[in-house]
Amino acid sequence: MDLYSPNPDMQQRVGRAVGPVRDKFVLQAHLCTRWHKEQYEATRNLDQVKAAFDIQLRNLDTDYLDIGMIHYVDSLDTWRKVVENGILDYAIEEKAKGRIRHIGLSSHNPVVALEAVKTGEIAVLMFSVNPCYDLLPASEDVEELWAEKSYEKPLFNLDPQREALYETCQRRGVGITVMKAFGGGDLLSEADSPAGKAMTAVQCLHYALTRPAVAAVMSGARSLEDLKRSLAYETAPEEEKDYAAVFASFPKISWEGHCMYCGHCAPCPQGIAIADVTKFLNLTKAQGMVPETVAQHYGALTAHGGDCIECGACETRCPFGVRIRENMAQARAVFGY
Repeated sequence: MDLYSPNPDMQQRVGRAVGPVRDKFVLQAHLCTRWHKEQYEATRNLDQVKAAFDIQLRNLDTDYLDIGMIHYVDSLDTWRKVVENGILDYAIEEKAKGRIRHIGLSSHNPVVALEAVKTGEIAVLMFSVNPCYDLLPASEDVEELWAEKSYEKPLFNLDPQREALYETCQRRGVGITVMKAFGGGDLLSEADSPAGKAMTAVQCLHYALTRPAVAAVMSGARSLEDLKRSLAYETAPEEEKDYAAVFASFPKISWEGHCMYCGHCAPCPQGIAIADVTKFLNLTKAQGMVPETVAQHYGALTAHGGDCIECGACETRCPFGVRIRENMAQARAVFGY
């Protein structure tokens, strides 16, 4: 459960509801946000951050947060303030005291998020993930993610900075909690979607949950029907989760040649989990090396790139024209089998 809002009434309501079963909830709440003059305010003032954190714990009637999320860091200048103003050190101190179990950071900018993740202090990253935003280059202006002008020209494939962020998080064991999986609802409407075609809530959730390092989706709900629509994911059959067909038909966006880990290439006659092999191969490409953890995960597979007999059946089923046989050959060269 993400609690970005510092509204004391909301916090107290959540505290009353969660209190009796506190150990069954993962509370992700935010540092650097406070309730001031009856409204939300972001702050990088350390004294204000400390005061707001104490108030938050009292309102929630808990003595700890599962995730203490450093709030809304979308520019390198803001990240520098978090470090230089002592906010990161404060979060580390609160973690040592047990009042924060894991330190997190929320961002819409892959460059800033990667800078923070590389410190080794960030265990959870709250990041905007959906098939439209994933195509856009880094920006310090979050409004550009949903601005019409950002999608005026055709877009092709995953932005390399976002890809590097996701794969670095997976390699380092940093869990991503996804925000804006529905693009504020735009992706659910053909008229509003930047892609020019609507997706279902289940497809949006499945896309996010199949990205590297993603641990959970914070699926906002404005009504009970919204909540039910998201909960339907738990019982949805695989054909309802499948986003490949709608991606392939997007009039404004192309994922041609990029593996989406959708699984349409299966089954392989040699038993190769093609999506997994490709994912581990991409991790090595992003790092320019073979991390030990990636080598171990690759080795644990029951079949490997070297087992490919190049029959090409997988490529006839891939909606995105991925050169799978080339990927399997590269995996064999990189991992040695």
